[in-house]
Amino acid sequence: MNLQNRIEVMAVLGEYLQKNNEEWQTVKQTATQKNPWFTEEFINKATEAITNQFLNKEKLINWCSHYHLDDLITPKNIGIVMAGNIPMVGFHDFLSVFISGHTQTVKLSSKDDILMPHLIQKIGEWAQESKNRIIIAQQLKGCDAYIATGGNQSAVYFEQYFSKYPNIIRKNRTSVAILSGSETDEELKNLAEDIQSYFGLGCRNVTKIYVPENYDFIPFLNSFKSFNHFREHHKYSNNYDYQLSILLLNNIKYMSNENLLLVEDEKIFSPISVLHYEFYQNRDKTIEKLNKNDEIQCIVGSNQIQFGQSQNPDLFSYADGIDTLEFLLSL
Repeated sequence: MNLQNRIEVMAVLGEYLQKNNEEWQTVKQTATQKNPWFTEEFINKATEAITNQFLNKEKLINWCSHYHLDDLITPKNIGIVMAGNIPMVGFHDFLSVFISGHTQTVKLSSKDDILMPHLIQKIGEWAQESKNRIIIAQQLKGCDAYIATGGNQSAVYFEQYFSKYPNIIRKNRTSVAILSGSETDEELKNLAEDIQSYFGLGCRNVTKIYVPENYDFIPFLNSFKSFNHFREHHKYSNNYDYQLSILLLNNIKYMSNENLLLVEDEKIFSPISVLHYEFYQNRDKTIEKLNKNDEIQCIVGSNQIQFGQSQNPDLFSYADGIDTLEFLLSL
């Protein structure tokens, strides 16, 4: 398959997802039954983001135009370890390898082993020659390079196993927001999306906000009404109740809007159902400090990533700031 063919296949995949036919609906239902964190709401959200940002033909052509993609490339076998925190989170790595012309061996997360295999199956139906270029495996052995995503503990093992080979190893990351206090109601509602989408499980989810002294939290807390149904989700509700009990037991001050616990804390990572906050005195110095923190995926706020857009990365939004396609073309 040449580059044009590969782009065409991805565009066809985008059209398939947009149609949302009965076959895809059944697959989504199966994924939800297997992993309750993958609700229909959030599978659809992930599907829409992938379709609009990654599988638009014009965007794919523009993305590829920034690289020297040679159809005469000698294919290498790239091992991909995918995470499973949100639906199809490994799709960009999969897409990058596919577009590059390399072959790939994919180790799926047990939390997300329904959606990606179906997409790979459909690609094989449309492009028979891709069947031996995309392999799903339980173990990764004999690959020429590796892209592995997981937690900090997993990364220690990845570095040990894959250190002899070219690799990209991704650790825990999270996102933050910086507020001025002059945000509109609409901006605060959009920020609520950045915080609560996927139950806050993604690396692009905001887990901490920075606010000026004397910030009025009431409008902020009132902006989460569209997520009140989270308390009906048993896994999320269990986390909320557990975190609330910890706060009460330790006599820690908190604020709540019935679906989120707001706690003052220096840490940028927060548990499910909890959002940390910190007061700042100098906005510019705070942003400068945050930009130096390699555990932060993105910063949401005025003159940063727009409110409500943290979960809509484009093709050039590489995790950890490492250009995956450039890495693949250097092999």
